[in-house]
Formats: sequence, structure tokens, C-alpha cells
Amino acid sequence: MKNKEFYVVIERDKDGIYIGEVPQLKACYSQGETIDELMQNIREVIEMCLEELQEDSTTEFIGVHKMVI
Repeated sequence: MKNKEFYVVIERDKDGIYIGEVPQLKACYSQGETIDELMQNIREVIEMCLEELQEDSTTEFIGVHKMVI
């Protein structure tokens, strides 16, 4: 299988827990008490999401833009 590249958007909640989301895969989220733990957990979730895909239905990640309102 060809290596695929995924981007992880990381946030930290009010309790200090890191939350990661992979925008290229639907419903691909995880969390961890440290960034290292989050990255280990999100890798497992990505692998599970890829197993569930019937076809290559990933989207292209374009970027993150900050907007102030």
C-alpha cells in the first residue's frame, strides 16, 4: 500500500486534553493527555477509518485560515 499523508488539526480543551481531527477523513477524531499520546491514538483511528473506506473517498486538505469577527 502506498503511504498517504494526513494532516491533524490539534486543539486543547479547558481541561488540558489535546483533541485531534483529520479533516480529510469523515468522523476521524481522537484525544490524549499529551501530544505524543494524541498522535499515537490518532494513528490508530486513521488506520481504522482507512479500513472502513470502500473506495478512496478522502478529501484534499487545503489549509487553515484564521478569521476574526
